[in-house]
Amino acid sequence: MRHPLISKPICWHVFLFLLISGIATHSHAAPKYSSVWKRLSAELTFTDQTQHEEVAEIADWYDKHSYYLDRVSKRAARYMHYILWRLEEKGMPADLALLPLVESAYDPFAYSSGKAAGLWQIVPQTAEHLELQNDWWYDGRRDVIDSTEAALDYLSDLNQRFDGDWLLTLAAYNSGARTVHRAMAKNRQQGLPVDFWSLELPAETQQYVPKWLAMVQIFNDPREFKLNLPDTPNIPQFVIVDTDGQIDLKQAADLANISLDKLYHLNPGFNRNLTPPRGPSRLLLPLESQSAFETGLENLSTPRVEWRRYKVASNDTLGGIAARNNISLKELKSINQLKGDLIRSGQTLLVPSRVELDYYAPEMLAGRHQVYKVKSGDTLSHIAQRFQVGVKDLKRWNSLGEKDFIRVGQKLTIKSPLAQNRTVKKMGYEVVSGDSLEKIAQRFRVKINDILTWNGLSKDKYLLPGQSLTLYISLTQAQDS
Repeated sequence: MRHPLISKPICWHVFLFLLISGIATHSHAAPKYSSVWKRLSAELTFTDQTQHEEVAEIADWYDKHSYYLDRVSKRAARYMHYILWRLEEKGMPADLALLPLVESAYDPFAYSSGKAAGLWQIVPQTAEHLELQNDWWYDGRRDVIDSTEAALDYLSDLNQRFDGDWLLTLAAYNSGARTVHRAMAKNRQQGLPVDFWSLELPAETQQYVPKWLAMVQIFNDPREFKLNLPDTPNIPQFVIVDTDGQIDLKQAADLANISLDKLYHLNPGFNRNLTPPRGPSRLLLPLESQSAFETGLENLSTPRVEWRRYKVASNDTLGGIAARNNISLKELKSINQLKGDLIRSGQTLLVPSRVELDYYAPEMLAGRHQVYKVKSGDTLSHIAQRFQVGVKDLKRWNSLGEKDFIRVGQKLTIKSPLAQNRTVKKMGYEVVSGDSLEKIAQRFRVKINDILTWNGLSKDKYLLPGQSLTLYISLTQAQDS
């Protein structure tokens, strides 16, 4: 069965959400709860387990720093309805919708020092186990739909292994099932209880579960904790539309009449400025953008993806062509249906004319590139020298061939060294006792002023234990944390 707007088969949970999205958009029936936060509060079931001292201490800290949850709840607002719906469909506790708040502060671009990514902070090994697509084009760990489905399936599997005990399940999600099973076996040998509160677990895990329970306590009664939650109606905040093939994301944003930044926050799984050739061939869009996008896509006169033909030179290699055109060797071979690595002089290959983004982090990359208008007397060499970049890079950024000339008035894209750094990743860092801006900057080899800018802080503000910071680090330079 297919949704009338979908021309290709899609997974059943996406189909159901499309159906519900349509009902929510066109139906006059009022939802049971007017606000998604009222729905969340009403459906929480672990409120009877929030009386532990560890939970109270964490809740008290957030009570004194409610501005943090105010900020995070604004991010959570666009995803909360979908996650609550998936939990309901799977018969899982609504309380789990607060887990991404603990894991990533509801930031789909969050990247930890342990290489965990996305709302649910899934590490590469777990992603492989869960069969999450993770390649040059796309990282399913950051995709809202795919990561949520994988995380909930994983949590459900863990819950079965721990006989329905959700506290042990979450402990295993954080530290691994083996770690929890070993702690349980040790207690059994000593004749001790094997509930979460009785186990000797890693310090992080001992804080992890109480922190989640503190979120349950806070969002059960947000007024008591003085939260200023955004006005978020209890209806879908996005709709899933089929692109019926590959599309340039800038073009998609234009068709939907939204900013590229907004498109990426709904579709954070894409590593490039093009959707993957082999899918997923779908986009998440604001409800109000669906009609404009589908109409524009149907009437599109320009190519969705701009390709150019490259004529192989005598000393060319496939690897060299791939590197110059910012595309992987595997994808270059796939696009041109090549089985081996051999190419011949004069052969014509198709390459995308614009594949730029590696890992999109809008707060970091904003303003890191500029457009330069060519003046009389300019040469590529002079421009490259002036902006301290390479001539080859200048040509690659602007799709210029070896024999292409520049002309007066032509606009060239010039990227800064930071924007070129493909090892820069966004990560969340939680301040611990004894931390200072200087120590954190030294540890991750970043500048203090950058930390202040990324987090909207001033130098006269002190860091507090438990405070969350956003950092943009180079994985090739930062020390292990």
